[in-house]
Amino acid sequence: MSSTVITILLIGSLVAGWVDAIVGGGGLILIPLVMIVNPGMSNAQALGVNKVAAIFGTASSAAVLVRRVPAAVRALRYAPLALVGSAGGAMIASSVDKELMRPVIIVLLVAVGLFILFRPSFGQVDAPSSTRSAPRAVLALLALVAAVSIYDGTFGPGTGLFLIMGFTSLLSADFITSAAWAKVINVFTNLGALVTFAVQGEVLWLLGLGLAVTNVIGAQIGARMVLGRGAGFLRGVILVVVVLMSAKLAYDQFAGSGV
Repeated sequence: MSSTVITILLIGSLVAGWVDAIVGGGGLILIPLVMIVNPGMSNAQALGVNKVAAIFGTASSAAVLVRRVPAAVRALRYAPLALVGSAGGAMIASSVDKELMRPVIIVLLVAVGLFILFRPSFGQVDAPSSTRSAPRAVLALLALVAAVSIYDGTFGPGTGLFLIMGFTSLLSADFITSAAWAKVINVFTNLGALVTFAVQGEVLWLLGLGLAVTNVIGAQIGARMVLGRGAGFLRGVILVVVVLMSAKLAYDQFAGSGV
């Protein structure tokens, strides 16, 4: 692998880490990039490399956000479910028809974008409520984590975004609080899928660990930008990411390729 290719991958991983730390979706940058510069790499190997880099970057940004939102450690109660759900999703990933999933995800992303656009107050204020610990709320959180974890292991794009939206709604939280919860859960969804890919022998560890270095740098920059600029900044980034992610998935769908 030439120095030029290595440089491109390192920069791409840094950008992916930055995007992941803010709202998620870094995999849509890093996975295609890895496959473009390594034409002989399988889809599963690219996913495995991405998970190695992402787990370090996500853990790094989670540490930054949890220091600001200590209550987010309560998300650890749902970590085992996230781990198992993602691992299970990764096991069935090869049998899932991505061509059928993409249109559904595009519709969900557009719905999220329109909701945020026409509800400017959503996610701007943290309004703690006693109902957060109510049995119905806990069941809803379990359902959210289970569904998104399986999705992350199976397909992946938008995992962080869907977690942020779900936590904002179910916890009556602002985007910063929800982002902290999402990062904690995302560490374990990454870990679950990574374990599965590793057992299947699909992880190129040297490449993944190398990309993890710049992914962490990007994640640190992104997490600090979230804390420094607040929920309004996060809302704007979510809208931009929704548009770009929808466009990328639509291109993959109609081009008949992509991840």
